[in-house]
Amino acid sequence: MNPYRDILNYFDSRSTNTAAESFNAKIKNFRMQLRGVKDKAFFFFRLTQLFA
Repeated sequence: MNPYRDILNYFDSRSTNTAAESFNAKIKNFRMQLRGVKDKAFFFFRLTQLFA
């Protein structure tokens, strides 16, 4: 991946991936609180209920 494209994108449109990184952190924290995920369907259901 070319990191220069992302850097130039910021200067062109003033957009970053901050929202995606924040959402990733929320998902990781949620998984950590559950101490792992066994039932993926239920995990995705809970994610949609909490964050959608």
